Amino acid sequence: MRYHALICDYDGTIAHDGRVGDATIAALERLVASGRRLILVTGRELPLLQRDFDRIDLFDRIVVENGAVLHNPRTREDRLLTEPADPRLVDALRARGVTPLTVGKAIVATWEPHDVAVLESIRELGLELEIIFNKGAVMILPTGITKASGLQAALLDLGMSAHNAVGVGDAENDHAFLSLCGMSAAVANALPTLKERADLVLDHDHGAGVAQLIARLIDDDLRSAEAAVVRLAIELGNGDEHPVSLRPRDRVLLAGPSGSGKSTLVMAVLESLAERALQFVLVDPEGDYEHVDGAVVLGTSERAPSIDEVDAAVADPTNNVIVNLLGEAVADRPARAEALLARVQELRARTGRPHWVIFDEAHHLLPPAWHPDPAVAPRELDGFLGVTVHPDHLAPALLDAIDVLVVVGKEPRDVIVPFVAKADREIPADIPASLEADQALLWRIQPDGDHPDVAVFRPTEPRRERRRHRRKYAEGALTEDRSFWFRGPADRLNLRAQNLEMFLQIGDGVDDETWLHHQRRGDYSRWIRDVIKDEDLAAVVAAVEEDRGASPSESRRRIREAIEQRYAAPA
Repeated sequence: MRYHALICDYDGTIAHDGRVGDATIAALERLVASGRRLILVTGRELPLLQRDFDRIDLFDRIVVENGAVLHNPRTREDRLLTEPADPRLVDALRARGVTPLTVGKAIVATWEPHDVAVLESIRELGLELEIIFNKGAVMILPTGITKASGLQAALLDLGMSAHNAVGVGDAENDHAFLSLCGMSAAVANALPTLKERADLVLDHDHGAGVAQLIARLIDDDLRSAEAAVVRLAIELGNGDEHPVSLRPRDRVLLAGPSGSGKSTLVMAVLESLAERALQFVLVDPEGDYEHVDGAVVLGTSERAPSIDEVDAAVADPTNNVIVNLLGEAVADRPARAEALLARVQELRARTGRPHWVIFDEAHHLLPPAWHPDPAVAPRELDGFLGVTVHPDHLAPALLDAIDVLVVVGKEPRDVIVPFVAKADREIPADIPASLEADQALLWRIQPDGDHPDVAVFRPTEPRRERRRHRRKYAEGALTEDRSFWFRGPADRLNLRAQNLEMFLQIGDGVDDETWLHHQRRGDYSRWIRDVIKDEDLAAVVAAVEEDRGASPSESRRRIREAIEQRYAAPA
């Protein structure tokens, strides 16, 4: 389930002429029975709401006074979210004969045409206040207080994200909170400007429209409405004719050889998710993503985080979390990955987030021997991105669940052929034989057997290139299969460099014959490209390797300087 809460306006939305009908109340009760939350957001003051509506108990939170006050129906507690109403303004309006005039905890309200008197009074007093119009009503509140700000406080109180909420309204002051929600709807009687901006316009007015929305929520969680909502798409790049995007519930595999641009594309996706406040958890078995802006990094090269640490961090909907498993033994990583998935699925069942789960080096975490518990079945893991060099080295349960394959690298069939062999798919006829260096391919696999959707695109460049985990590469301990081995001609040596520091130390100490042996084979640049995954550094080192006129001491010096320029200088 993606949408865990329904956010309703009162007057003109669930209420008609100030009253909520029995059929609307029955629909609200069905929504609560489905396990979803209800939040009411209204410009009314609480006493006026309670006077006309005796079922506020259906709602988990009620935002009144157009965002200024948060009420908890369970505890009957109010929380003022701004400064109280300024008595000077009230006195000034009364002196001008403004009537009717109502005063709440923070809101001061009247009706048109008294907006002129309100504006003049605010100017004379030098107050920092806003005037909000709503179908003839004139509401005065401190600057920045809207239905959206009140809704944010209510969602935070409940530990929920606005992306897992559906909002429905009818008037001008509903724009703010509807734009915050993951999906927005307008009842049939809504103002034309609201209908233009809503994701979904309902066929019926007032409470009957809300009942229609509730029926669709319960029926298919609004899946049938999402495809038409462009703003929900996560853009990957530009195709020949249209942008190429992911959808909120996609299960994606990103595959390609080392150095083909997978990490760059992942960073672009992370930036897009962060910009939209879509919460993500990235499981990072190699410590490659420590420097992701705005993300909480758990774990070090010496110690993997506990499941409870991850759970505590993800519980805050404003946190994006990187789970660094470099400190976990390689053999233990699949079990840790399954435990993480189980905890994530528990949280998603309650709140719908994190919205995306990303597994880097997915073949290490979800190998063929992985047979998931039904609680973490990949087919239930919407919003999933797995990244791998070896798509055929993944668990069958994951391969069967993938509905989008993104391929980077010049030879897409080198990735697609092993994928379809293991995933029991057929290669689309329109898969190109090759891609240009700056291109990628998206294959949207259709589960109903229709023609697959294939698009070639140029990936969006992330604003900030990922900075490599300096401690890992300069001082950490890479596994044996990822370390550099100085062996020399005829494999006379067996010297392991498990990081850049050791690489430079051993490189300075080996004999010239050994140094030149690896240099002439291009081993140094290949290791940096494939393991360190630093294309720029690999290119510089490759240029040194190709300069056969340089002496061993000269090539050592130039490679050392190139490494130290990009990474913290090893001690």
